Amino acid sequence: MTAKGGDARYARQVRFSSIGDRGQDLLLQSHAVIVGVGALGCVTANHLARAGVGKLTLIDRDIVDRSNLQRQLLYDESDAAAATPKSIAAANRLRKINSGIEVVSHVADLVSYNAETLLAGADIIVDGTDNFGVRYLINEFSVKHDVPWIYGGAVGASGMSLTILPGRTPCLSCLFPEPPPGGALDTCETAGVLSPIIDTIASIQSMEAIKLLTGQPEALHGSLLQIDLWQHQWQSLAVGGARKPSCPVCGERRFEILDGEESTDAMAASLCGRNTVQVTPARPMTLDLTLIEHRLRIAGRTELNPYSLRLHLPDGLTFLLFEDGRALVMGTDESYLARRTYAGLMGE
Repeated sequence: MTAKGGDARYARQVRFSSIGDRGQDLLLQSHAVIVGVGALGCVTANHLARAGVGKLTLIDRDIVDRSNLQRQLLYDESDAAAATPKSIAAANRLRKINSGIEVVSHVADLVSYNAETLLAGADIIVDGTDNFGVRYLINEFSVKHDVPWIYGGAVGASGMSLTILPGRTPCLSCLFPEPPPGGALDTCETAGVLSPIIDTIASIQSMEAIKLLTGQPEALHGSLLQIDLWQHQWQSLAVGGARKPSCPVCGERRFEILDGEESTDAMAASLCGRNTVQVTPARPMTLDLTLIEHRLRIAGRTELNPYSLRLHLPDGLTFLLFEDGRALVMGTDESYLARRTYAGLMGE
């Protein structure tokens, strides 16, 4: 793909002196992976699609819920009513925004056994998750394969962003050797979240991505940037000297999460503000949802669509199963109950 010869959609962008024809050509030839197409991911995906990033890969484990519509700008009420997977709904919208780029969607949870496949070929990875475990996994892939990634997080009216260049900047593990303990940080469930801080942090992430993809790392903000829009406070913390030779990831090149030993147990994680628990099987699967729907009819009312199987249980829980074996157990935030429900229905 090339910008020369003129797609008028990029005309104003090309006129910006730091982009020009060359920068636009580089964008059109680039591949960005966005992990998590929730609030932050929607904004970054929108900006990068409109900017002409040639290939966007969207990875998200969740479905569109009505509570998302306040801040996740690629979705509408019909997506929530149909419980469309976020990566599918976002990809459909982005293809209408820019038919000249390639958009690939994966309805998946990014975990150690699929990270090498789902992130392969990325020129840059943009963090749109709300999960530190996934961020540490991205960080290890980034360092192992020398792929820049852009961290972002937002809750309430505040947020932060950090751009990580393997070998040149500290990695996530240099700055935060351990993830914060459970309950130590506010979440969207405990503190809420306002849409303008999402737009601000994700726009910064998008601009950092555009700088890198056009070959201009010297223009990066080079800090841990913290913003509180309610208090109108902006703080830029220099981190250039924080890289640690003793860091187990970028110093010693140990990738314990990415190359972790296979677990024999399903994992359960509560989804923020949703009264829903995701259960992820210990091993990758490819399920025939049609066959399973016939078997599960005895347990309750079923609804089958191209992406998932929904089972309404008599106890008020809803069991939403995906082809990769993941399930959302809706109506509880208790991991034990979710795993017991999964085991009872799937024998896993």
